[in-house]
Amino acid sequence: MKKRIPLVITFITGFIIIVSFFIPHRPFGQLETETLIWYAIIFAFTLIIGVDSLVRLHVRQIRRRKKGWWYSIVFFAGFFYCLTIGIISIIRTPNPFQPGTAFFYGYETILIPLQSTMFALLAFFVASASYRAFRARNIDATLLLIAAVIVMLGRVPAGYKLWHRLPAIADWIFDVLQIGAMRGILIGVALGAVAMSLRLILGIERTYLS
Repeated sequence: MKKRIPLVITFITGFIIIVSFFIPHRPFGQLETETLIWYAIIFAFTLIIGVDSLVRLHVRQIRRRKKGWWYSIVFFAGFFYCLTIGIISIIRTPNPFQPGTAFFYGYETILIPLQSTMFALLAFFVASASYRAFRARNIDATLLLIAAVIVMLGRVPAGYKLWHRLPAIADWIFDVLQIGAMRGILIGVALGAVAMSLRLILGIERTYLS
């Protein structure tokens, strides 16, 4: 019974979304809107459950003094800081992201620099992966290497100074050569999404119940 009810809910919800997509008139269009509202409400409760689970995890880390447990203290410091300034900002103004609020100040001076640092570190991993992928071992890899070099040089001012036609060639690679492969990937992704959706709606895929 515990598994049948979620399967029935998934089937009914998926059926409503599919029907409302092809028949956007009342009452099906209205049912889609109501379903999306319920989805937002359920999503809010899942966030609460996720936060509770995350807090319990870090509490266990601190109690058992596991390796790297002091990272949990950093987590709680950031968590309570964001929670406190968020509540204060909401009380003072309806929009906590408005410039001048404490929440926006913390977002702009802490979160954004941390994100910039993380993306800056990713550049080294991208360079390492590019080095492995672009080694000219065969003809295909050589063509990939040449195209990558042209595109990279065509996106920076130095490439234009080397040859003024490089940006135009890079745009042609993006607009002509790359678009065919991209369309094939998008078609494959769409077919995979349709197949997975049908498996979920029909109850064939039940991994989300575990």
